[in-house]
Amino acid sequence: MKKMSMRTRVLTGGVAVAALGAGTFGAMSASASAPAAAPAAAIAADATDKNLQQTTHLTVAAATKAAQATLDAAKKENQRVSVAVVDRNGNTLVTLRGDGAGPQSYEAAEKKAFTAVSWNAPTSELVKRLEQAPTLKDIPGTLFLGGGAPVQVKGAPVAGIGVAGAPSGDLDEKFARAGVASLTG
Repeated sequence: MKKMSMRTRVLTGGVAVAALGAGTFGAMSASASAPAAAPAAAIAADATDKNLQQTTHLTVAAATKAAQATLDAAKKENQRVSVAVVDRNGNTLVTLRGDGAGPQSYEAAEKKAFTAVSWNAPTSELVKRLEQAPTLKDIPGTLFLGGGAPVQVKGAPVAGIGVAGAPSGDLDEKFARAGVASLTG
C-alpha cells in the first residue's frame, strides 16, 4: 500500500469529519421536523374520584410567618437559633438562621422539623420512644432531640417546625411551639 503524504492525510481526515457531521446534522434535522406524537389521552377525574386524595399544605407565606415568629420568640430570650419549616412531605419550605446561630444549627433544625412531621409528634416525645425502639434514630434525615413540633390541621400533620441552637432541646421546642401558635392566631 502506498504511503499517504501529510497533506493527503489531513484532507482525508477533514472530509471524514465533515461527512460525519453532515450525517449527524441531517439525522437531527430529520427528527426535529418529524411530527410530534399525539398527546396521551387525558384521564377524566373529579374530586369525588376514589383514586384521588386531597391534602392540605402550608403556604410559603404561612411558613415564613411561622419561622419569623419562632426566631422572634428565641430573640426575646437572647437565644441564637436556626429554624426550619418543612411541608407534609418533609420538603424544606423556609429556613432562617438567626444572627449568631451556630453552623450546626441549620441542618439540625431541618432534621428536627422532618422528624416532627414524619411522626406527627413533638420530637421530645419521640425521644422517649427510642427506649422501646432504639433503631428509630437510624432512619436517614431524622434527629431525635427536642426542638421539633408538628403543625396540624384536624389532627393531621401538614408541616413541621424545627429549631436548633439553644442550650437545650426544651428551649428549642418552646420556640418551635411559638411558631406553630403563630399560625392559629
